[in-house]
Amino acid sequence: MQIDTALLAKLEKLSHLYIAEEKKEEVMAQLSEILGYIDNLNELDTENLSPAFSTLTDGTPLREDVPRGESDIPEKILKHAPQAADDFFIVPAIIE
Repeated sequence: MQIDTALLAKLEKLSHLYIAEEKKEEVMAQLSEILGYIDNLNELDTENLSPAFSTLTDGTPLREDVPRGESDIPEKILKHAPQAADDFFIVPAIIE
């Protein structure tokens, strides 16, 4: 599928993005290349593959869940807040 200027203009409007005039040709070429790659993927026969298919033999490797100990991250973040207490931001109430 080729991306033309009309389709690019529609994509710009829908995405609320601005693409500079000098970059439009490059973006159209990149988008066309991406769509060509997707067309190649659509040609693959996946009829007999399970939705849970994976190339990993033992499943997804997991890291050990070990607590890291005390951290000063909340204090570092909350020292920049206008108001904070007990490791939480204090914000104005929005629900009556």
